[in-house]
Amino acid sequence: MARSTKEEALETRSRILDAAEQVFYERGVSHTSLADVAKAADVTRGAIYWHFKNKSDLFDAMCDRVRLPMEAMMEDNADERVVDPLGEFIKGGVYVLKQAATDPRCRKVFDIIFNKCEFVDNNDPILMRQRECHMQGMLRMEQILKNAIARGQLAPDLNIRRACLMTHAMFSGLLADWFFAPDSFDLEKEAENLLTACIHAVKTAPTLRN
Repeated sequence: MARSTKEEALETRSRILDAAEQVFYERGVSHTSLADVAKAADVTRGAIYWHFKNKSDLFDAMCDRVRLPMEAMMEDNADERVVDPLGEFIKGGVYVLKQAATDPRCRKVFDIIFNKCEFVDNNDPILMRQRECHMQGMLRMEQILKNAIARGQLAPDLNIRRACLMTHAMFSGLLADWFFAPDSFDLEKEAENLLTACIHAVKTAPTLRN
């Protein structure tokens, strides 16, 4: 029985994304053209434009294969119905950090994001998308802290903005530092201890109170 056109289209799209991931990793995003990706995927440039509007759209889709499941989990953790917001944040954060360090696709995509993107224009669509993801992460973190206050896990006079900045910087900084120098520390081993220490500081630091 002949395979459906839809199945073939999905297979082609996946092959293009796999190729983009590898070429971006090897050459950097700004030094990669759609022609390079087409050659690596063994498809025409027209096939790429059938699935993606431009290189920025292709980059987003490549990142989304890793990012969307992680973002969905953190979005769930920010739900006000969560009984243990801080515990779930640590659990979810540890999962993300360990996946980044151990899952081959996650590791490659995060490496591209942190080390293979060369931005020279503040209006670069890829940079703007990265900033949007950053701001969404900050909003989720703020909501988790608000939920933790409502559940009695944090003091009512917590300076939410300051605590959010510290916690988000800690989390994103761990990723950035590890991908800059992976041999400098064991991210998989230290993830839980470091996030637990961060939350302990949020609970106890006088400078995080209003």
